[in-house]
Amino acid sequence: MSVGNDHGYGSDSGSGRTDDGYSTIGGTRQTRTRFPDGEGGDGYGGSRRPARSSRSVIMVVGVVVLLIAAIAFANLGGGGDGGASGGSGGSKTGAAPTAATGTKPVTGKNGTIPAGFAHDEQGAQSAASNFAVALGSVEMFKKDSRHEIVDTVYTAEAAKRLKDPQDAAYSGDFLAKLGLDANGNAPQGSTFISRTIPVGTKLESFGGDTAKVAVWYTGLIGMSGPGSTDPVRTTWKTWTVELKWTADGWRAANDSQKDGPAPVPGDVAASTSDEISKAVEEYGGFTYAR
Repeated sequence: MSVGNDHGYGSDSGSGRTDDGYSTIGGTRQTRTRFPDGEGGDGYGGSRRPARSSRSVIMVVGVVVLLIAAIAFANLGGGGDGGASGGSGGSKTGAAPTAATGTKPVTGKNGTIPAGFAHDEQGAQSAASNFAVALGSVEMFKKDSRHEIVDTVYTAEAAKRLKDPQDAAYSGDFLAKLGLDANGNAPQGSTFISRTIPVGTKLESFGGDTAKVAVWYTGLIGMSGPGSTDPVRTTWKTWTVELKWTADGWRAANDSQKDGPAPVPGDVAASTSDEISKAVEEYGGFTYAR
């Protein structure tokens, strides 16, 4: 669109009008006089042309402004999908942490743990989130289910290295402090609660077949029941895991954990143990997909 081309106005020569007696072959061939702006009122004068020209210019300028605004808005909100997907290894900057990526969540299961995570940055973050959930579950306090989780989450080398130290850590004395018996079972009429809820993930590095992901999460842990000396409480921690791509998908090779970041506790009154037990039974967990 050209601002100078005002729909033919200002360029009367060569227009070849054929609907009046001034240009049609066989007409009177009289001379048409054009008055200066503001003087003629015969319909051929220019008194109305400047107004129409001004309106056209204003319309063109308005369209240009709208286009510029639309492009600026698109640039502010765009780029999130491209930076979050594809496994290109590039770092992501400015991406909204809750922005939809368009990647379908996994549907497979390896036992009780989701499986089939994509071989890319999103898949690594999804795997880390779900591994954190599994490692913070009640099943970790029972030897058989703990070994199954470790074999699923970690590489074969890491799992072999971790099992004996973990068995020693989950000793009878440790379980007793939590109100559990030597097999990790809660007393009759009580409910032991251990649940991890990821708040967000941060991709610290990605190398195609390796990734380092930090999972910030809140957790619930404690015994809910009559006479409990270890009531259910919340925790805030960050779990950082080094992932490796294997024939079975993403697996954890090394990991570490630290406290926080923790927000200021709210002023919501604590629920009774019965309410907590009922909530844990009624509300299931999620499969997390980044």
